[in-house]
Amino acid sequence: MSAHTSFLAHERFRWFKRSAWLCLITIVAYSAYAPVGGRNGGTWVGYGLGTIGLLLILWLSWLGVKKRGFSGGSHTIRGWTSAHVYLGLSLTIIATLHTGFEFGWNVHTLAYTLMMLVILSGGFGVFAYLRYPAKMSENLIGQSASALKKEMQDLDIRIARLTQRLPDSFAEAARMSLDQTKIGGGFMALLSGSSKKCGSAKAVALASSQAETLTDSAQQTSATEMVASLSRKAEIASRLRRDLSYKAIMDIWLWLHVPLTLGLIASLGAHVFIVFYYW
Repeated sequence: MSAHTSFLAHERFRWFKRSAWLCLITIVAYSAYAPVGGRNGGTWVGYGLGTIGLLLILWLSWLGVKKRGFSGGSHTIRGWTSAHVYLGLSLTIIATLHTGFEFGWNVHTLAYTLMMLVILSGGFGVFAYLRYPAKMSENLIGQSASALKKEMQDLDIRIARLTQRLPDSFAEAARMSLDQTKIGGGFMALLSGSSKKCGSAKAVALASSQAETLTDSAQQTSATEMVASLSRKAEIASRLRRDLSYKAIMDIWLWLHVPLTLGLIASLGAHVFIVFYYW
């Protein structure tokens, strides 16, 4: 778990401390200045906070793309990820103080709303990357997904061979396992990771009921092996579905975070243009 949480505590919380100091300075500046007409984004403090917020947003947006190309190793990636998280969170204070708590149905509030949604989606991303890598490792029990898929293929061959030693009624269980065991699929299937309709799980129940009717000892042994193979295949299929589900959950925040960020940058451009046009 430490490998996944270390970016938050990178270099003894360096970026947390820097972000905290930045927030403290902005709060002091906002509180110390009481202009005639009240605090708002049009005062010199408001413009200053707005400039800091704009630069942070542009830098963090650039960092989100650039950090994938860093070649300085995991230490550098952890450092920039830590900066991304803590400086992103600091925007909740900086941008809110910039508004002077004045909101309305306009492009300025739209930019603020999109910024908060970007931060929330990023927060979910942090939660996902803290929680799910460990669950993925636990789910696969040290094996790779490709190795489990290979084992499933071997089990299909074994089940087919066992079926040849058993009455024709067992062929239906083998066919059900082969044709109806689906891994992946549409968005909801990926996200849920459900195994309720798993063909192998149904095949286990069918083969078990058929095995109870056998009287020949050799066939009983083959049926027991077939049920065990089907059970193992159902277990592997369930693990692979959960693995895909965890990966989908870890990726879903990006499907929101990136479009929201692009919308935020566009609305910020409109916000800045309108402010200086009417200045």
